[in-house]
Amino acid sequence: MGKFKLTFHAERCKGCGLCVAVCPKKIVSMGHQVNSKGYAPAGVENEEACIGCASCAVMCPDGAIEIYQAEGGSAK
Repeated sequence: MGKFKLTFHAERCKGCGLCVAVCPKKIVSMGHQVNSKGYAPAGVENEEACIGCASCAVMCPDGAIEIYQAEGGSAK
């Protein structure tokens, strides 16, 4: 596992939670620390469980999530 790398840009995130709602593996969650704008940004809890669907990145209205194929990972 661990075929994908998720990058969350905390300063772009406004904590809307749309990414959390659409994750089929339920590995995206809202953080407890706040960014400079006062929002609690999203993050990933169990990146190894990511299936690379990119639903979180597509749903994000702020472009705060990027997903990459990890080195050594195989394509779907």
